[in-house]
Amino acid sequence: MSSTTNYAALDQWIADHFDEEVAYLRELVRVPTDTPPGNNAPHAERAAELLAGMGYTAEKHAVPASEVQAAGLQTITNLIVRRRFGDGGKTIALNAHGDVVPPGEGWTHDPYGGDVVDGQMFGRATAVSKSDFASFTFALRAVEAVAQAQGLKLKGGVELHFTYDEEFGGEVGPGWLLKNKLTQPDLMIAAGFSYQVVTAHNGCLQMEVTVQGEMAHAAIPDSGTDALQGAVHILNALHRLNADYMKVTSAVEGITHPYLNIGQISGGTNTNVVPGKVVFKLDRRMIPEENPAEVEAALRQTIADAAASFNPPRGGKQLQVDVRRMLLANAMKPLPGNQPLVDAIQKHGGEVFGEPIPAVGTPLYTDVRLYVERGIPGVIYGAGPRTVLESHAKRADERVQLADLQGATRVIARTLLDLLS
Repeated sequence: MSSTTNYAALDQWIADHFDEEVAYLRELVRVPTDTPPGNNAPHAERAAELLAGMGYTAEKHAVPASEVQAAGLQTITNLIVRRRFGDGGKTIALNAHGDVVPPGEGWTHDPYGGDVVDGQMFGRATAVSKSDFASFTFALRAVEAVAQAQGLKLKGGVELHFTYDEEFGGEVGPGWLLKNKLTQPDLMIAAGFSYQVVTAHNGCLQMEVTVQGEMAHAAIPDSGTDALQGAVHILNALHRLNADYMKVTSAVEGITHPYLNIGQISGGTNTNVVPGKVVFKLDRRMIPEENPAEVEAALRQTIADAAASFNPPRGGKQLQVDVRRMLLANAMKPLPGNQPLVDAIQKHGGEVFGEPIPAVGTPLYTDVRLYVERGIPGVIYGAGPRTVLESHAKRADERVQLADLQGATRVIARTLLDLLS
């Protein structure tokens, strides 16, 4: 039979089973995976149970509690489903993460309900990235069903990697599976959006800065050193860096310039007490061309210089500042071996969605870097809209268009068939 006939058979199988795929996604959304706190083993158990109902045995790889807690999480069980088609060929991993940020406020739908309204499913992780638990699972099922029905002789294998540490950096998610040599695929595709194939992404450095002053009674503030004023002095120096970052541009399409964000501040003991300690956390996004060690050294120097230039009250203590690295995620840079993935996704994405699918970079950082750092070519592609903003990821009323879910499932299935043939 021709490839066109096989693609049509895959499309038809996915259409015939799409209600089942939507129900599967809804069940995954209904088990919370808020990270923090990161109690994600229950979701892995539920996912494994649902996979078993489809005839798939999911290997359950529980990460030791000490490693999970050291990463700032509570429980993690990563899943691998392995399907072998024939001798030779390549093993293709499909990775999606189940952990997600807490829902926050402002929802008009139950964040764990999986409500379907006007062709969209609403709920936390519907777009990022439980939708790709569904697209990857049903793409694999479609390939198996069509191969069996048509008597196709395929080579290689497919692995589903469902992991639970993307939000905290991935080291006890896919990083843990790879470090412990539980998998060694030849190629990989990670959860993404349907209208572009992503070949590069930013890196991310996160640091915690503790500013120590000296507490004092608010009635006699000059008897202490205000850690909050000191922190503001340092924060102003850090925020000024963004003006310089705007002048640094990346050659990767889809990635613009570096930037820095202060996302969390805490401190003080009471309203009538001069704050003695303030802690803030910063997030520095790095373009692929930057050197992470140089970026970190420069930030530490900026913080040290600002602290030294802060003038405490006469007789007050100098600020003491401690800087702790929380996360270092390297940028993803394309490996030459990713071209078969790019070519297949662009071809089938263009046919299924009726428009060109560009190969671009993204300012986000993802788990894919952990595969690429180990020499495994990978790309980002999956179910979702054109932009993160449209998906409402990390905002209220996150949603996925069911048409995009079905379309991405078709593209992944066709791509797998090409790579396994």
